[in-house]
Amino acid sequence: MNKTPLRTSGIANSLLCAALALGSLLPGAFAQTATQAPPAADQKNTTADPWWKHGVIYEIYPRSFQDTDGDGIGDIKGITSRLDYIKQLGIDAIWISPMYPSPQIDFGYDIADYTAIDPQYGTMADFEHMTAEAKRRNIRVIMDYVPNHTSDQSAWFKESRSSRTNPKRDWYIWRDPKGFTADGKPTPPNNWQSWFGHSAWEYDATTKQFYYHHFYVQQPDLNWRNPEVIKAMMDVLRFWMDKGVNGFRIDAVSRLFEDPNLHDDPILPGTNAFGDPNIVHKYTDNLPEVHDMLREMRKVVDQYPGNPVLISEADEPNIFELSKMYGANNDEVQLPMDFQVADVNELSAPKFRELLKEVENNPAHGQPYFFFGNHDQDRIWDRYSIGVTDPAMKARIARMMATLLLTSRGTPQMYYGDEIGMVTTTPTRVEDVRDPEGITGWPKQKGRDGERTPMQWNDSKNAGFSTANTTWLPVAPDYKTVNVAVESPDHESMLNWYKRLIELRRTNPALYAGSMTVLNPNEEVLSYLRQGPPGKPSVLVALNFSGKPQTLKYDYAALGLTKGATATLETNDPVINHAPLTKPVTLAPYATWIAEVQ
Repeated sequence: MNKTPLRTSGIANSLLCAALALGSLLPGAFAQTATQAPPAADQKNTTADPWWKHGVIYEIYPRSFQDTDGDGIGDIKGITSRLDYIKQLGIDAIWISPMYPSPQIDFGYDIADYTAIDPQYGTMADFEHMTAEAKRRNIRVIMDYVPNHTSDQSAWFKESRSSRTNPKRDWYIWRDPKGFTADGKPTPPNNWQSWFGHSAWEYDATTKQFYYHHFYVQQPDLNWRNPEVIKAMMDVLRFWMDKGVNGFRIDAVSRLFEDPNLHDDPILPGTNAFGDPNIVHKYTDNLPEVHDMLREMRKVVDQYPGNPVLISEADEPNIFELSKMYGANNDEVQLPMDFQVADVNELSAPKFRELLKEVENNPAHGQPYFFFGNHDQDRIWDRYSIGVTDPAMKARIARMMATLLLTSRGTPQMYYGDEIGMVTTTPTRVEDVRDPEGITGWPKQKGRDGERTPMQWNDSKNAGFSTANTTWLPVAPDYKTVNVAVESPDHESMLNWYKRLIELRRTNPALYAGSMTVLNPNEEVLSYLRQGPPGKPSVLVALNFSGKPQTLKYDYAALGLTKGATATLETNDPVINHAPLTKPVTLAPYATWIAEVQ
């Protein structure tokens, strides 16, 4: 990876870097005495000031994090072996994508048993050991809770489809055909479409009815209008809370309910990547009943100590609708994932500026939850550098987005590998695609394999991820130079940039808990002020979203500041280190400046 000069904040030292480089060579090899890890976010974990307001959350895609048994697939023991790395990075909680028994049609999001561990990932004893080791390091564990649908191999669904009179028939959504074609083929009850292409209805010849699936055919939707389903799914929450987990990321929560009258969805002009008509999911998404269920889920987790958290995946159409996920009395989820901000797939300072203002003024006054990468999105490195060819500029852009994530007011979610600058590695041939979304939509939709490639630990075979001859997805070609071992001793690496930002976020009072005011010193620069407590400095953040130098002019007096910028806390623009802070600052293309202001 090309490196760009940046300013040291005095946090890392050569001894630490050498220890981390050695530790990254083998799972679990980090020396506990090498450094003092950043202080935990929950030193004052109270109901009024819970840990999740200050913590950094790190998503692990278990298939791709660390393989310990040589089968080419990551496992729970692999996660345990890397907890020291996670701790040294400064992470407070790990969100782990599904590890439940599954046919793996959707790589774990098609669950066959909600209260067990898939043998390919390990055993329940492995899971319990991992949670215990995480707790010992003050790292919380957040499970992926998938309430909308099960696998068609679930015992529940097998019973449901066995006959129309089975007690679990109404656990899923079954409907008669709307009619029949001239040659006698049944037609779906309405025009609802699957998120992954084509009709959302699948005909079952045995019982001569269709079942509904918002996602893949193998993922039938549960019927959340059935009280027995509600009880069973609340018991799932209790099962894992009793195992010691600290909360849940709730998958596809806005799709829990559908219109019982089966109204057709509105049709829009054109077709999508799957060749289907464009529709508005009016009758299958974001129905009011969703909020009733979120309140019930919240009641369950609130019965447990330690301020457990609920995080919702709900790509709401605007900040106002997203705000409803908090609940009228903040009695639903604490952290709705903000796709409005995450889905700005371009470097547009005006767009980010307006969205950040909206989030700051959300009607529920809820805690923001930001992320720029996960298992369903292209990597940060690629999404925000479209059209940029210079590797050094790409690196600056990736650092800039890391800064936005970790210095804005909100709970940040990282995605494994972003901290070392992993890139999207999309298959180039349809025969190499593993993700069913890519298989169905190729070539317009190439799937999500590119952001799910194995973690790059070192420059050994398979990047230190696995000893297998073949891994479930191939390791990215750049693993020899982009990996933890190479970057740990390099003070100018992406990894150490992330570490410094996380420590700065944790130790600077203004970044830890200060309010946020979005500024506009220059149309091409995204900038904001984090207000320090009385008697303490504030922090000014400036991000040049353009490929040209931009001059920054702040009216410090109007911001209630008497001295202006008094120190540079972090930057990757070497000129700023030598420029007098009393004069207007010119920020280099795609550069970042974090300053102490008084």
